Amino acid sequence: MKKPVVFQGAATALVTPLTAEGVDYPKLRELLEWQVAEGINALVICGTSGEGSTLSDEEHRDVLKFAKDVVGDRVPLIAGTGSNDTAYAIDLTKYACEIGYDAMLVVTPYYNKATQKGLIEMFTTIADASTKPVILYNVPSRTGVNIEPATYAALAEHPMICGIKEANSNIAKIVETMALVGDKLTLYSGNDDQIVPLLACGGKGVISVLSNVLPKETVEMCNKYFAGDTEGAFKMQCEMFDLIKALFCEVNPIPAKAAVAALGYCENYVRLPLTKMEPEHEKVLLDCMRAQGLNV
Repeated sequence: MKKPVVFQGAATALVTPLTAEGVDYPKLRELLEWQVAEGINALVICGTSGEGSTLSDEEHRDVLKFAKDVVGDRVPLIAGTGSNDTAYAIDLTKYACEIGYDAMLVVTPYYNKATQKGLIEMFTTIADASTKPVILYNVPSRTGVNIEPATYAALAEHPMICGIKEANSNIAKIVETMALVGDKLTLYSGNDDQIVPLLACGGKGVISVLSNVLPKETVEMCNKYFAGDTEGAFKMQCEMFDLIKALFCEVNPIPAKAAVAALGYCENYVRLPLTKMEPEHEKVLLDCMRAQGLNV
């Protein structure tokens, strides 16, 4: 049972340009247009990097609609619709389906957590409400709960659950998962420092923070791998390692927002409980960006 592949290559987990007054829609338009022009393969809107958890319901819906209106069908759009409130996740999922999103990205529930049985029931309930493919997002470092391989195998039987954004970092668990699910779920790396390793596990790409800064290069790294140039892809992975490390030296999306601001596509503003990047860390980040040829 082969599930649909929403995209292959790199999807940017896009930051949301914000100011103290709210969402900066002119800058969001610029950012979306730049990402598309750089050849990005897909975009994730209102995910973790987009500060979806601190957007109001109205803002969340407005940003989703605005991005769809700007991008149209030029690249696949994936809506961050996960929540620790299942009913709210269902409402957002239905809305994103109605306005034409290509897929949903649904994170494991944070704070209230869940048993593996609870994960199966929650994801199933959300997927039942979706008319578009659902990508499961596993990021235990942020949510305190891990999707186990057997749980993936059970969820893979749902017709609307098509993929995994895996940020577990445990390669053995990922191999075990892929051995169980085969082509029923598409694997995407959720960690930029493991793009090529997860492609080697059968992955089809990455949902990336790095591509907020280097969209063209992140796509190129994936394309090299798919073309059989494994050595070239891994060389790019290594060359970008220092920048990737800098992008995660503080909690995401603090560094990503600072980096995108340095490129001129937003104000360096994040909502509490996030705070601006520490100056000494920002200096390292900007140095790493310059080393990649960026004019910042």
